[in-house]
Amino acid sequence: MAKRNQEPLVHITKRGTLPWFVSWGIRACTIVLAMVFCGIITILVTGENPMNIYATIFNGSFGTPRRVWVLLQNIAILLCVSLAVTPAFRMRFWNIGGEGQMLAGCLASAACMICLRNIMPNWAVITCMVVSSLLAGAVWGGIPALFKAKWNTNETLFTLMMNYIATQLVAYFIIIWEVPKGSGAIGIINQSSQIGWLPMIGSYKYLLNVIIVAVLTVLMYIYLNYSKHGYEISVVGESERTARYVGIKVDRVIIRTMLLSGALCGLAGVLLVGGTDHTMTTTITGGRGFTAVMVSWLAKFNPIWMILTSFLLVFLQRGAGEISTQFGLNQSFSDILTGIILFFIIGCEFFITYKINFRHVGRKGGVPHV
Repeated sequence: MAKRNQEPLVHITKRGTLPWFVSWGIRACTIVLAMVFCGIITILVTGENPMNIYATIFNGSFGTPRRVWVLLQNIAILLCVSLAVTPAFRMRFWNIGGEGQMLAGCLASAACMICLRNIMPNWAVITCMVVSSLLAGAVWGGIPALFKAKWNTNETLFTLMMNYIATQLVAYFIIIWEVPKGSGAIGIINQSSQIGWLPMIGSYKYLLNVIIVAVLTVLMYIYLNYSKHGYEISVVGESERTARYVGIKVDRVIIRTMLLSGALCGLAGVLLVGGTDHTMTTTITGGRGFTAVMVSWLAKFNPIWMILTSFLLVFLQRGAGEISTQFGLNQSFSDILTGIILFFIIGCEFFITYKINFRHVGRKGGVPHV
C-alpha cells in the first residue's frame, strides 16, 4: 500500500484584512439569508405569512414616534455599556462584569436619590449621583483588575462572580428601602418631587441620554485610536511581554483601564435610574452587560461601528416582543427568530476572518493511492 498523502483534505487559513465595504457587504447578505431562513421556519411552524412577521418586527421599533424614542433610548444604554467594556477587551482583559458594574452605579444613584432628597437641592443630588455612580462602577471594575495585575487571577471568572455579589447587594437594599414595606420593591423614587431625575430637553424624555452617549462614543473613538493610553492598551493586548520590553507598566495599564471601564458602566447606571426608570431592581440592567460583549465583538472593538451593532440587536429584540403581542405567539418563538439571525451574523464573522482551502486533486500526491 502506498504511503498516504499527509496533506489534509480541508484546511483553514486566516484571511488578510478585507476592505470595510466588503466585510459589511458580507454581513448584509448574511442578514438577508437569515431573514429568508426565518421566513421558511415561520411558514413551517406557524403557517403565518413571513412578510407580515417582518413588517411587525419593523413596526415594533418604528411604528410610532414613542417607539422610535424608546428604540433610541435602548440603543443609547446598550451602546454606553458596550463602550465601557471595549477598552478592557482591546487589552484582552475579558470583562464579563458589566452587569455588576452597572448595578453598582444604579445602587449609588438610588442611594443618593433616597438619602439626600431632603438635604440637598436637585442639582446637587444629581451631581452626587453622577460622581458616586462613577466611583462605584470604578471600584467594582478595579477590584478584579487589582487581583489580575498582582496575582494573575482569572478575570473572566472574577468579574462574573462580582455580578452575583452586586445583585445580592441591590436585593439587600431593596428590602431596606421598599415601599410599601413587604412589597419587595422600591417603586418610583421621588415621584412627586422628581428629586434626582435627570432633566428633560424640551419635551423629549430620552434625548439627554442619547446626546450623552453620542458624545461618549466620539470621545471613546478618539481615546482608543489617538491617545497615548489607547496606544498602550493596544500594545498590552497584542503582547504583555512586548509591552514590558518597550517600557509600558502593564499592571498600571490594566488597573487604569478597568477603572475607566467600570466608571462608564456606572454612568450607564445613572442614565437608567436617573434618566429613564427612576427606580431600582435586581433586573434593571436587563442583561445589557452580557449583550454588550456581543456588540463590542461584532464591531471589532470599533466605537463607531458599535452604533450599528447596537441598533441591530435592539431592533431585533423589540421586534421579537412585537411579534409575541401581535400574533399571539409565545416569547419563545420570537426568541428563536432572534437567535437564528444572530447565529447567521456571528457565523459570517468566521468567513470574514478565515477562508477554507481544499486540497487540489490534480496536484502531485494530492490524492492518496492504495
